Amino acid sequence: MGSSSVLGWLGRAGSALLLGVVLAAANPVAAQAHEFSGAGDDPGIQIVGGGNATQTYSFMVSLQNTSGSHFCGGSLISSRWVVTARHCVSGTGFRMRIGSTNRTFGGTLVSALRVIRHPSSDIAVVQTSAAVSQAPVTIAAATAVGQATRILGWGQTCPTPGCGGAPVTLQQLDTAIVSDSRCGGIRASTEICVGNVGGRAGACYGDSGGPSLTPNGTGWLLTGATSRSGGGSTCGINPAIYVDVPAHRSWIRTNTGV
Repeated sequence: MGSSSVLGWLGRAGSALLLGVVLAAANPVAAQAHEFSGAGDDPGIQIVGGGNATQTYSFMVSLQNTSGSHFCGGSLISSRWVVTARHCVSGTGFRMRIGSTNRTFGGTLVSALRVIRHPSSDIAVVQTSAAVSQAPVTIAAATAVGQATRILGWGQTCPTPGCGGAPVTLQQLDTAIVSDSRCGGIRASTEICVGNVGGRAGACYGDSGGPSLTPNGTGWLLTGATSRSGGGSTCGINPAIYVDVPAHRSWIRTNTGV
């Protein structure tokens, strides 16, 4: 895949919902999305070169089909709203597990009530069917090159399409926002380029929609939502493109009140 092509990081389509997600990727942001098969019923993706989560992130969300298969990540920004990638969602026929490092149990399990997709950027907000008690994450005021960043996800830990299944335990990786010039096809005003540690570690298939975070005292601020590869189909050898969530603050507020 050339650097101008878009790599939508989704898991295997295990239901009509996921098929709809793949079709929904044909938009101005995701002109060419790819689905990937893997071992087991949850091939998804997790971060390549990361490690098991070292803490519980109350705001971390696993988007799942009705059978419980993880297909994308998300971030809780209030008791009723989740931020994710636009290419992850179309209709509301899915559920979300919120606030657990294990995608199979724990936290709060809630259905999607409403999905609002941005008209052009790869970002969407999902309203939950009921309020949840987990603490949400605050959206950062801005993003900047050089900013320390932690990325989270249940994506594939091996680097090539379809090479393995999704981990049960949430993965994390510490990296940084790097120059836009390192990510092919990036929209500089609305997206950020997140570095690949050592040229071999970074986001991968199935991490779509999950957060990039910047440290804030003992907590975290939300800076991005995983969108696609910054070049090539092998994970970790190039930086990844994330939607700049702070750049969409007005759109989020208009649609959610957050």
